[in-house]
Amino acid sequence: MSLTQELADKLAEDTFKAMNATGDDRFYMEVAKVIGASSTTLEEAYLTSIRVRLAERRARQFILERLEGSATGGDQ
Repeated sequence: MSLTQELADKLAEDTFKAMNATGDDRFYMEVAKVIGASSTTLEEAYLTSIRVRLAERRARQFILERLEGSATGGDQ
């Protein structure tokens, strides 16, 4: 993994911690602006890492909801 990707992943991880602590689901956009002012390369890698994490979170939520629906006899 490249240095850029490693830094982007760590920033994304820290951003998600801050988002969970504050409840601000759009905080990552503010962080991206700060990064982009200095490095568009890092900004792109960061946003990719954020999008992957957001997609993973949505997929896990979907799975949980589907399982809960199955457990209660709901529609699939």
